[in-house]
Amino acid sequence: MYRYDAIDATLVAERVAQFRDQTRRHLAGELSEDDFRPLRLQNGLYVQRHSPMLRVAIPYGQLSSAQLRKLARIARVYDRGYGHFTTRQNLQLNWPRLEQAPEILAELAEAGMHAIQTSGNCIRNVTTDHFAGIAPDEHVDPRALAEIVRQWSTFHPEFAYLPRKFKIALSGAEADRAATLVHDIGLHARRNGAGELGLRVIVGGGLGRTPVVGAVIREFLPWRDLLTYLEAILRVYNRHGRRDNAYKARIKILVKALGPEAFRDQVEAEWAPLRGGESTLTDEELARVSAHFAPPAYEPPGDDDRALACHLAADRAFARWVGRNVHPHRQPGYRAVTLSLKKTGVPPGDLTAEQMELVAGLAERFSFGELRVSHEQNLILADVRGRDLHALWQRARAAGLATPNVGLLTNVVCCPGGDFCALANAKSIPVAEAIQRRFEDLDYLHDIGELDLNISGCMNSCGHHHVGHIGILGVDKNGAEWYQVSIGGEQGLDATLGEVIGPSFAAADMPGVISRLVETYLDLRHEDERFVDTAHRVGLAPFKARVYGERREVAHA
Repeated sequence: MYRYDAIDATLVAERVAQFRDQTRRHLAGELSEDDFRPLRLQNGLYVQRHSPMLRVAIPYGQLSSAQLRKLARIARVYDRGYGHFTTRQNLQLNWPRLEQAPEILAELAEAGMHAIQTSGNCIRNVTTDHFAGIAPDEHVDPRALAEIVRQWSTFHPEFAYLPRKFKIALSGAEADRAATLVHDIGLHARRNGAGELGLRVIVGGGLGRTPVVGAVIREFLPWRDLLTYLEAILRVYNRHGRRDNAYKARIKILVKALGPEAFRDQVEAEWAPLRGGESTLTDEELARVSAHFAPPAYEPPGDDDRALACHLAADRAFARWVGRNVHPHRQPGYRAVTLSLKKTGVPPGDLTAEQMELVAGLAERFSFGELRVSHEQNLILADVRGRDLHALWQRARAAGLATPNVGLLTNVVCCPGGDFCALANAKSIPVAEAIQRRFEDLDYLHDIGELDLNISGCMNSCGHHHVGHIGILGVDKNGAEWYQVSIGGEQGLDATLGEVIGPSFAAADMPGVISRLVETYLDLRHEDERFVDTAHRVGLAPFKARVYGERREVAHA
């Protein structure tokens, strides 16, 4: 994985010192809240409902065990002993004290980490596939290109004050596990007929108040032109994006107003004098960065499959976990493993300091000391020998990290909601837990099959409810918390936005509503058809009839 060089270390240390002085001046009354606000935001510090929140950057979702141990220490010393992993592969601390924020940033710097540009109107954390470098369907390991974009975008003076926040996702595989179609810029690696590497460029995607699936403005961009083309896109946005209305300031609004074709034409015109210039990537630069992502020292295949088969035959619980939480690997004899952060009763995505230290140990014992954060708010051990799966499972299960529900309904994606966030209209975590408890029967859960359930506490869609097979949105109704339900959303190459089924529901109704949606699906599905496929095939009507018809019957009883 990438390690800070002298330039990175110097920049981050200078930023820590700068923010330490800014915080001191603010606490002394020498710097007003209005003046301090953009400074703290560019260092990842928000003011939430009960306390500040600090968002730590995890570029392209990759962590070393040493970095995770550092996060565990910070959570224990400066917070309340846990952290929250987000859908954008970052970590949030919900209870830091403002006066201690510079100390946290200083400790992060010791481990090659920071919180720079995790908030504010700038280019945010670059994200990618959590199976990057190991996926069997991969055209190219996207981490080197993602790191190049990170280096280019960090402290970029021209793009430090954009009209609004800006998010870039990059996928290197045949499948799109990085949600490129719902980012401000999505980059999907592909190869042309000659085998040359390029990128499909998608612009103007995003969720939030105005959800939009992005538009393709270039089918094939040679990889050497990546930075110059990004610069052209951002210049057009910086020049024409609205700054008079925060709700209409995202690039998706500009693309929609101009139309994708006209926007593309402006980008191409802006790019013409940049193409071939000093920001054009070279083979040498790609090789330099790619060297940081060289494969680990894999062992040659042995009798892994035979040992694994014996454990699978002898232990049904282990077999169920392997079926859901263990994933293919391009290296024979190895697998990727999801450590589930979705145990019922625990807020989705939360991990205690003790668990962080345990996972760091698991990464060192079983996965070359590295791990990934997934977009589904779980952790990934990317390089596990098949023969070690049973031992890993036993340790993960003892720590509450082996719930066999990846891809299933209880693998809920959920923002912190009204329990923490000042923007939220409603709580998310209690609703997630109530639904998880309703579907605790693993046999029933596996019979339902693949089903993505996403919950957001407000229209900002931090829980990505728009692209959930079932999406839940917290709304305010006369000062009370209610929940709007949509179905049919999906991320990936065929990303679609869910449709709202009707009027919103009280929190107490939500487990029953989800049950009736699932029952409708089970009654109507074809063989091997997922929930989202059935929803697309039959439309909203049968689901609405079941949900609202039964609700009326109860009301009239």
